[in-house]
Amino acid sequence: MRLLKDYRGKIVRLTDERVRHFAGRIRRAGMFDFLDETVEEPDFIIQSSTDQSALINYRRYPDSKIGDKYLCVVVKYDLDDAYVLTAYPSDEIKKGILLWEQNRK
Repeated sequence: MRLLKDYRGKIVRLTDERVRHFAGRIRRAGMFDFLDETVEEPDFIIQSSTDQSALINYRRYPDSKIGDKYLCVVVKYDLDDAYVLTAYPSDEIKKGILLWEQNRK
């Protein structure tokens, strides 16, 4: 198990079981090494439309092995716990409530 920090400094668990679940698809995209960065410094955070306690962290990687893509890392927040549910590359940001946006200058 690895411990990550989210954009607010909260500890997020990344279990070996969850890594086995999604590692192949993000390794093929050359994005596996960007999990920490995507959780800690996302471009956007969208609230899941199906689970209000799940937040989707997006960070754009224009030079991934599969082209200009976002790495999406879904983090579930319970009262005293936070953990990664899944991660995947995406062409676009899902519809939902924008909770946070990085202000990069």
